[in-house]
Amino acid sequence: MPPAAPSPILRRRRLGIELRRLREAAGLTGDQVIERIGWASASKLSRLENGRSRPDPQDVGDLLDLYGADQALHDELLGITNEAGDMRGWLKNFPVMTQQQRGWAELEAGCAEISEYNPVLVPGLLQTPGYAQLRIVSARQVNAGAGEPEPGDEPETEVQARLARQSLLTREPHAPRYTAVLEEAALGRRAGPPEVLHEQLLQLCELALLPNVALHVLPRDTQIGDWYLPPTAFSVYRFADPLDPETLAIEGGFTDVMSTESITLNRYKVVFEWLCKAALDASDTLSWLIEATGRLTEATPPSTVAFGPATAPTQRRRESGRLTDR
Repeated sequence: MPPAAPSPILRRRRLGIELRRLREAAGLTGDQVIERIGWASASKLSRLENGRSRPDPQDVGDLLDLYGADQALHDELLGITNEAGDMRGWLKNFPVMTQQQRGWAELEAGCAEISEYNPVLVPGLLQTPGYAQLRIVSARQVNAGAGEPEPGDEPETEVQARLARQSLLTREPHAPRYTAVLEEAALGRRAGPPEVLHEQLLQLCELALLPNVALHVLPRDTQIGDWYLPPTAFSVYRFADPLDPETLAIEGGFTDVMSTESITLNRYKVVFEWLCKAALDASDTLSWLIEATGRLTEATPPSTVAFGPATAPTQRRRESGRLTDR
C-alpha cells in the first residue's frame, strides 16, 4: 500500500509557500534575492517558490540564511527539502504508474480527506478496470494523429496505474475520508455497454459500504441551491499534516488546474456542500445503486471487457488535443 506520508510534490508546494512568505517578510523582491545570492537565473527562485523544481538543500539553506530564519524553522524546512527531493523512494511505491497517473497519486497521498464531483464520469478512484479502459481508449481518439504516445503509455498500463491509486481507499491504518457526488448521467447508458455499467455499479455498491467512503448520487432533475449549475469537475484535498495547504484540482477536458488559493478553495467547498445537500444521502444512494444494478442484471451478458481490451465507440469527427481524463 502507498504510504500515508506526503508526496515529494506536496512537500515542494509546502516549501515554496514558506520560502515566499519568508522572502516577503524580509521585504525582498525576487531580483534582490537573485542578486544577493548570486544565482544566474531569476527563474530558479520562481520555480522553487511555485514548487516546480526539485530543491537543492544548499540553495534552500542559502535562502534561509538570507531571510534570517531561526534555527528551528531552518531545520524544519531543510527536512521538508529532503523529503521533496526523495523521488526514488517514492516511485518504488508506484512501479506501474504512468506520468499522468503519478501526478494524481502524489496529490492523493497523505490526504486525510478527499471530496470529488464529476458531472459526466465516475471518478478514477472508483472506476472498475473495464470502465477505466473504455474511458481511456475512447478519449484517445480525440488525440489521434497528434503524435506517438509516450513509452509505457499503453491503455493497459494506464488502467493498472489507475487501479494502483485505488489502494488508497483501503489503506491501513490511515485511509482518507472520501466523499464523492456522482451525477446520475455518469452512470447512464451513454457511459458504456451494459456489462461495463453493471460491473461499475456493483463496485460502487461495495465501495459505498466502506466506513471511510460516502457516495451521493445526484438525480438528473434535482435542483441545486438557487438553480446553481456546476460548470466543471473538481476535487478538494485536505492533508493529514495541517500545515500542508489544502489543494483544489479543477478538471477540464483538455487541461487540469491546481490551486491552493484560499478564496477559490472556499468557493468550491461551498459548491460541494450544495451538491451534497441536493444529492441523495449515503443510505438512499446505496439503495439507488442496488436498484440500478438490478435493472441491468437481466440485460447483462458475461463480461469480456473488465479484464480485457475495450472497444471504443465510433467517432464521426476527430480533433487534435489531449484529454487528461482521470
